[in-house]
Amino acid sequence: MSQKWTYSFGGGNAEGSAKMRNLLGGKGANLHEMCALGLSVPPGFTITTEVCAHVTATGGDYPDGLNDQVNAAVAKLETAMGAPFGGTKAEGRVLLLSVRSGARASMPGMMDTVLNLGLNDEAVEILAQETGDERFAYDSYRRFIQMFGDVVLGVDHYHFEDLLEDYKLDHALKLDTDLTADDWKALLPSYIEAIEKQTGEPFPQDPRQQLWAAIGAVFKSWTNQRAKTYRKLHDIPESWGTAVNVQTMVFGNMGNDSATGVCFTRNPSTGENLFYGEYLINAQGEDVVAGIRTPQPLSLAEKQAAKIALPSLEETMPELYAELDGVRHTLEQHYKDMQDLEFTIQKGKLWILQTRGGKRTTKAALKIAVDMVEEGLIDHTEAIRRIEPAHLDQLLHPTLDPDAPRDILGQGLPASPGAAFGKLVFTAKEAEAWAERGEAVILARVETSPEDIGGMHVAKGILTTRGGMTSHAAVVARGMGKPCVSGVGDIVVDVKAKTLSALGEVLHEGDLVTIDGSAGQVIKGHVPTVDPELSGDFATLMGWADEVRVLGVRANAETPMDAKVARGFGAEGIGLARTEHMFFDAERIIHMREMILAKDVEVRRAALDKLLPYQRQDFADLLSIMEGLPVTIRLLDPPLHEFLPQSEADIEKVAKALGVTTEAVVRRAKDLHEFNPMLGHRGCRLAITYPEIYEMQTRAIFEAAADLKAVGKDVHPEVMIPLVADRAELTRLKALVVEVADEVLAARGVKLDYHVGTMIELPRAALQAGEIALDAEFFSFGTNDLTQTTYGLSRDDAGSFLQIYREKGVMDYDPFVTLDQAGVGELIKIGTERGRATRPDLKVGICGEHGGDPASVRFCHGVGLDYVSCSPYRVPIARLAAAQAALNVDAENNA
Repeated sequence: MSQKWTYSFGGGNAEGSAKMRNLLGGKGANLHEMCALGLSVPPGFTITTEVCAHVTATGGDYPDGLNDQVNAAVAKLETAMGAPFGGTKAEGRVLLLSVRSGARASMPGMMDTVLNLGLNDEAVEILAQETGDERFAYDSYRRFIQMFGDVVLGVDHYHFEDLLEDYKLDHALKLDTDLTADDWKALLPSYIEAIEKQTGEPFPQDPRQQLWAAIGAVFKSWTNQRAKTYRKLHDIPESWGTAVNVQTMVFGNMGNDSATGVCFTRNPSTGENLFYGEYLINAQGEDVVAGIRTPQPLSLAEKQAAKIALPSLEETMPELYAELDGVRHTLEQHYKDMQDLEFTIQKGKLWILQTRGGKRTTKAALKIAVDMVEEGLIDHTEAIRRIEPAHLDQLLHPTLDPDAPRDILGQGLPASPGAAFGKLVFTAKEAEAWAERGEAVILARVETSPEDIGGMHVAKGILTTRGGMTSHAAVVARGMGKPCVSGVGDIVVDVKAKTLSALGEVLHEGDLVTIDGSAGQVIKGHVPTVDPELSGDFATLMGWADEVRVLGVRANAETPMDAKVARGFGAEGIGLARTEHMFFDAERIIHMREMILAKDVEVRRAALDKLLPYQRQDFADLLSIMEGLPVTIRLLDPPLHEFLPQSEADIEKVAKALGVTTEAVVRRAKDLHEFNPMLGHRGCRLAITYPEIYEMQTRAIFEAAADLKAVGKDVHPEVMIPLVADRAELTRLKALVVEVADEVLAARGVKLDYHVGTMIELPRAALQAGEIALDAEFFSFGTNDLTQTTYGLSRDDAGSFLQIYREKGVMDYDPFVTLDQAGVGELIKIGTERGRATRPDLKVGICGEHGGDPASVRFCHGVGLDYVSCSPYRVPIARLAAAQAALNVDAENNA
């Protein structure tokens, strides 16, 4: 018996279920599940993701048995609907199908769909006779020809749109709905002729040929460029593949008692528990999301809130609206999550075409999760799991200053919240090119399409002149966390001329604009921003996360502002204060350069004495802000040449200020030059050569700590010595730190607990961790440098080829973004195990950029680290990721 490749559903029966998501894809699994729930779902069948894997692996071949199973599934539909596929004049009925993709993970708009499949020159006449609506039949046929031509045969849609626009101009028609049946009949031959001209083949009239061509096109779309880009952005493996869903067609364009729409069981922007969506009367589904017609609001409340004149579904079809509202509640209760639905009303009957977990903003996700806990739908732990940690970034950045003047160019729909400013660009390609040069850009389009995905990803924000809240631009922007304003009808975007016109003004490519995705405004110029105010839902969920997480979360911070932000976001101390950043202030850098140019130790100490008061205040600020929490201060790390001037003008300025010749400055710079400074005279190596540098910094730390302790402050300084490769280095430098610290504390008459540890950022240090832990009281893995030294890669230069490595499958991810668990991670495990074997109470953390990467945080939890340290704005991300890691481990242990 051959493997089962197809699963049928319909009439309240289903061969599949929601648990078969990997095999049937998300859309297919939910169609089967809704059938089993008794909802009105057009009958159909799903071709499994395993077929996609077979097709991809064999270069296009279908597995044995698929043809027979598809024929049997179509025959079952013919029986259920009482109509033959493609129709016969004798029976006077016609079965038409839709063919849609459906991957395991939702990929809105990334893959292909074909509607009205089965129509041909004969079937269109049968459909007209069966429905008594000739215009509907021929409108459906032209839609099918256009969609099949574009999706399956590769004939760009503009060929058909140009023909339609020319026809409307020639016949003084304004809207598509103004065309009669005779108009469509007259226009159709030119559509078919365009296909034959572009492909060199006649348009296929055989419904079976059409079906297999559409199935093949959907499978092929899994590997198209926009799908690849989307998968890369959302870390979706290519091996998952897509299913294909073949369903009986239902029509929303059969007259004024028919409609189609998209809706969300809660507001996807705010999370409010209000029915939310859009619909169009006498339309098919693509009309709503394509942005070609302006959709109408679903509910009366929506209409009133948005001040829209168009009638809502609640007003035009109140009974059907009430039925749809009932479906909303049924699905939320069943899936226990906010759902995104597609529906069609055909001649007064409601059909549900799809449900899936709705894309939502992070603000909405937090509110929905917290509200559903209060409603008893989910518990605290499920609420924690619901939020993607990386998406918290959307909440943690500035928004537009409400008091700043706004030169508003246009008002549209608030499609995705947040605010951004940048230079205008008009194509995705230009957006990518400008972003590559480091420019912030706003992508302005009439409407976006899936081909724009690359440009949308790099843009700071998106605006479209067409489309609604469920248009492609809106859905994709919300998923990306990008601000978006859609449907700005009073703005004219001319892509060819690269202009944006509004209110008598013309803006060109490169002009600055600001968009407010929360208010739906497009604003000329740059509007100032203010820091975000986090909602009570954020605090509630983070409180739940803190109750379950085991891993501590600190911040990388060396300025008072960073420290305050970090503490506000819940940081439990500072895991890395980079002292080198403190020396670049204009008042300090001159003394730093004086120290570097010094010819003997006395002159060097004199220069360092001038830096001491500045350093003491720096450390006092950090310790005071982080009162009661540990502050890990890394002593000077970079090579000295980084502090010397580079340009001739700066060299002359420094020479004059220090009373030396320019030749002396140049000569010292040459003396300090290194071919590979990353592996050169830096970190603890500097202090072995010039111990007076670490002496000054240690004195500053403990004078600041002692002064604060004397006035009752609870301070916890930790001194970290960088780039240790051998225990002997740490032994010598720890002795220096302890001697200076004890001297200062004794002189001030203060008792203070402190710790001295090291940064593990060299493979040798990880391997020698057992020896190093004889002196080190804590380890902090510097994963930025540990990744560089493990891979032999320069973080500053590897970007030029790492992307090529990813594209060619050599690497799955950038190791500077997500921790390399197999190599760098193994060194962390070895270092931790060996260090704790020597010193069981050894405190261990990481302080590279990986500390704010959710996947890396999960790894750190798994190997038993005590904390991670990350940039201030990523502290909430790490807190949530740590909680999820703890929950996942508990779930695995209880499984």
